[in-house]
Amino acid sequence: MERSWFSRHIAIILLVLAAVLAGGYWFGPWRTAEKKPDYRTEILVKGKLTTSISANGTLNPVVLVNVGTQISGVVNKLNVDFNDRVTKGQILAEIDPSLINAQLEQSQANLANTQASLKLAQLNAQRSYGLYAQDYIAKSELDQSVQALAVAKALVDAAEGLLKRDKTNRGYTIIKSPVSGVVVSRSVDIGQTVAASFTTPTLFTIAKDLKTMQIDTSVAEADVGGVRKAQAVNFSVDAYPDRVFTGAVRRIRLDSTVLQNVVTYDVVIDVSNPDEILLPGMTAFVNIVIEERGDSLKLPLAALKFRPVGSVANKSAKTVYRLEKGAAVAIPVELGINDGKYAEVIGGALQAGDALILENSNAKPGAEKTAADKQNFRIKAF
Repeated sequence: MERSWFSRHIAIILLVLAAVLAGGYWFGPWRTAEKKPDYRTEILVKGKLTTSISANGTLNPVVLVNVGTQISGVVNKLNVDFNDRVTKGQILAEIDPSLINAQLEQSQANLANTQASLKLAQLNAQRSYGLYAQDYIAKSELDQSVQALAVAKALVDAAEGLLKRDKTNRGYTIIKSPVSGVVVSRSVDIGQTVAASFTTPTLFTIAKDLKTMQIDTSVAEADVGGVRKAQAVNFSVDAYPDRVFTGAVRRIRLDSTVLQNVVTYDVVIDVSNPDEILLPGMTAFVNIVIEERGDSLKLPLAALKFRPVGSVANKSAKTVYRLEKGAAVAIPVELGINDGKYAEVIGGALQAGDALILENSNAKPGAEKTAADKQNFRIKAF
């Protein structure tokens, strides 16, 4: 009987030891260390925050003048070349005036002929008036003399008009600059024939002033609503990749462009170019500043995506998690503008220096489900 009692006690002791060992396995410090999350955090700081619209555009002179010719002929003189600075009224080129001079001489001779005919018509008219007063000629003869005088005067007027036209064309053989500026392009050479029969050919292109330029950029209709006159603009060009230039919005043109069902608007940006290092035709990578904050608490947007295992997301409020003594503490926040990476904190119990959790570094996809399955298994096991 003592043996039976001893055997029962031994069995109970062994069961207790087994339970202790099982509990130690499942709830021992090595299991706790396995569950402890390793959070990646970022410290909240204050700083400048800017919301902007990105676009590409082309640098152009504010005033770009195409200088052409109204007459046809052979270019026999060129006085300027690419990049030359010119002043208003300066002679740029000359077209051979030989043909125009011949037409001018013909017009002068034609005028002299009509003027002589006018004098004769005047004398005949005066004589006819005298003879008609003495009843030597009929009224019809007087009328013919008056009519001849009127025709002679008209012919003189026409000849004077032709002469004026030919003198004007003679002046057009000398190509002058209409503005002061820089020659951007030259389209002709000495000896080249230019024809101005239907359209005016362009001989030179002159930028009025390269110290002040503009960017013509296309902004999508989804973004143009935030663009306003005088907004600050930052831009860069490939020629100077380490330098940031500034400008300001001058105008939003109402004429839209539709390309492959995408609607864009031309936004014109004023640019100061005192050193003239920005050249016409350069591509500008533009950022139009919509809103700017000088000293804001900057919240990383990645923190909004983090949720601890087992937590339930609240879609009606934005929540981030602050790391306090190794634990994730939920903090509701109100946000303002954002630049795509950081958002402005305008409400909530956050302050500079707080460590916000961005992610659980040792978490794997499906970790939340795996942890729940293990918990269920433990409950069933005991």
